Amino acid sequence: MAGRSRSGGGGRGGRKGVGGKTTPSLRQMHTKVKTARGRTNSSTRWLQRQLNDPYVAQARADGYRGRAAYKLLELDDRFHFLKAGIRVVDLGAAPGAWCQVASARIGTAEGGPGLVIGVDILEMENMNGVELMQLDMREPDAPDIIRSAANGPVDLVVSDLAPSTTGHGSTDHIRIVALVEIGLDFALSVLVPGGTFVAKVFKGGAEGEILDLLKANFNTVKHAKPASSRPESAETYVVALDFKG
Repeated sequence: MAGRSRSGGGGRGGRKGVGGKTTPSLRQMHTKVKTARGRTNSSTRWLQRQLNDPYVAQARADGYRGRAAYKLLELDDRFHFLKAGIRVVDLGAAPGAWCQVASARIGTAEGGPGLVIGVDILEMENMNGVELMQLDMREPDAPDIIRSAANGPVDLVVSDLAPSTTGHGSTDHIRIVALVEIGLDFALSVLVPGGTFVAKVFKGGAEGEILDLLKANFNTVKHAKPASSRPESAETYVVALDFKG
């Protein structure tokens, strides 16, 4: 289902995040989960991974809504696109970890100037300095609704959109590519010249027509896999800088 953001895992800690927080250390005790009545093997593996993931534990300690917060922190530490007072749209925002990072780094969480709009097909709990919208980006009128709420162009579009997977490789790849295209089409319609687009992509990253479109519309296009993205995950991120307009 479009609009659901997923989290990654693994990585190295020690860098400062929002409010002086650091990314977690990988050194922690291993917890083994026993298979319980009514719980599938896959559910048991998922629970064990969550219990033994230092980013999950650190997210709880730091007050983030999900471990995905550290991905955006790492990407911004490298590319420096979250500047004070800018206007941001976060696609696939649920449960809201990226919105938390964005609002803290640009200053809207403390009532400063700027704008953060978080969009997802799922309902999200309110947060300071963020306007949340429950929309399906696959619906034709969704981009117009967001542009109306923004009431003008924005400086940054971040997209953690990911589909519900079927387990069928070709089908899942088509769905993933479609969501990247939706996010990029929206970004091209709303970014200011010099703006930035950050999106989750999979496998080899942005490829084919999408990569050509990025290079045609942005002066710099980079791929990055944050340390907080699980090593076994096929996800990576494309960071497109300096929108030509």
